[in-house]
Amino acid sequence: MPELPDINLYVEHLERRLAGATLQAVRVRGPNLVRTIDPPLDDAHGRTVTGARRLGKRVVLALSGGRFLVLHLMIAGRLHWRDAPLAPPGRAPLAAFAFDRGTLTLTEAGTRQRASLHLVAGEAALAALDPGGLEVLGADLASFTRALVREDHTLKRALTDPRLFSGIGNAYSDEILHRARLSPLARTPRLGAGEVARLFDAVRATLAEWTERLRAETGAAFPEKVTAFRDGMAVHGRFGEPCPDCGAPVQRIRYAEHETNYCARCQTGGRRLADRALSRLLGRDWLRTLEELEEGG
Repeated sequence: MPELPDINLYVEHLERRLAGATLQAVRVRGPNLVRTIDPPLDDAHGRTVTGARRLGKRVVLALSGGRFLVLHLMIAGRLHWRDAPLAPPGRAPLAAFAFDRGTLTLTEAGTRQRASLHLVAGEAALAALDPGGLEVLGADLASFTRALVREDHTLKRALTDPRLFSGIGNAYSDEILHRARLSPLARTPRLGAGEVARLFDAVRATLAEWTERLRAETGAAFPEKVTAFRDGMAVHGRFGEPCPDCGAPVQRIRYAEHETNYCARCQTGGRRLADRALSRLLGRDWLRTLEELEEGG
């Protein structure tokens, strides 16, 4: 799922290309994408783009007359830009937005369509789509602490809860926790003040540094290589590979469609966190520490 650094990059490039452009037509394939009926989608036709912004993990195009097109890419949705008119029907993307300067398209890999498109009228209707999470890059330590301890969660759950923190998902939460040297399963109410401050610094540094890195890598081209797995990440997507800081093999916890990656030596004092399914299957054969893993291998 595109997260804050990727969404910010999309927004910057859309602002650059579309500010002042006229939306001529919207073509949508399939009935599942559009989640609003009032105003109808064709109400956006002929309106001018007045700006672009991020709303959590959503991309927002502001249109004249107080209308907002809101795209949530979910896990597999991606945006593409071409300096050409709307393509003819055929193997059409999930949605295509024809502007007088070119065409923005939305694609979604796989068969399960989870991406969504809303057209809403007015700032109040737009705000209703905001889960309300804290914008950490503009926050201070006190507001971060209040959001973190509002509910009793694991750190992994808290960081990825859009009601608590805005724009952070599975990938960057792994990177943040590795940088902060904290276990993904640590409980938020049990953290000391020093640990909270370390986490706050890690969140801000990780998101800011990756935003700058993606800007530099993308340059003037529209961002086409949006992925949750990037070269240079410390632990996310690197199960079994050496931790860049200590050399220990990166570990993982698997659940449903997601995976948490972490370094046991850097983050959990050498203890391997139980993967529910695997540890239940192996029972006493589950190797709980890196030392047991190395001896067993």
